[in-house]
Amino acid sequence: MFSAFKRLNKFELCLWIFSLVSVIVSFLIPENKDFLTLIASLIGVTALIFVAKGEALGQVLCIVFAIFYGIISFFFKYYGELITYVGMSAPMALVSLISWVKHPYKGTHEVEVSRVSKKSVSIMLILCAIVTFAFYFILDFFNTNNIIFSTISITTSFLAVYLTYLRSPYYALGYMANDIVLIVLWVLASIESPSYIPMIICFIVFFINDLYGFINWRKMQKRQAQ
Repeated sequence: MFSAFKRLNKFELCLWIFSLVSVIVSFLIPENKDFLTLIASLIGVTALIFVAKGEALGQVLCIVFAIFYGIISFFFKYYGELITYVGMSAPMALVSLISWVKHPYKGTHEVEVSRVSKKSVSIMLILCAIVTFAFYFILDFFNTNNIIFSTISITTSFLAVYLTYLRSPYYALGYMANDIVLIVLWVLASIESPSYIPMIICFIVFFINDLYGFINWRKMQKRQAQ
């Protein structure tokens, strides 16, 4: 695992350190501190660096993050986030991990980037519609806070994890859309409890990391095609 950090280039190392510092500083702002939120955020930003590099370690850390994030969401009654991350994101990260391990690029630590077929896109959109429709009523049943944004979060999360499984660079666009929704959700949560401010910073940093992920995966795709 430690050798993976040695494979970070200078920009990635700086981005990772910037992400960690941003999360820690935001944790120190509110009087009421939630250490679980801090731990989840630190794991999350670290996971994204390795996902952006196309390394399987990123998926392992995504599973750990999903569990911590699910617990945090439970305490604030964001049941949509709980169900999404524990019931969908974590299992899909495991499936993606298996897919990435089975498809290394020429024996390296880097995953082989794949092009998504029209058939795969059609299946993805149909499943996405079904998941969104079904989960809206599930969230409504549990009296989920901010149900509209929670439902949109499920939609964007599903698109992101499905594209991650397909090893497509566009996974990052799905996560960027999800990051924006989650920033809104945790801003609303922080109005009630400032201890959730680190989650806002966390997903702003996530957005920056996912943007880098999209750029890097496009570079990987072009390099591998040659």
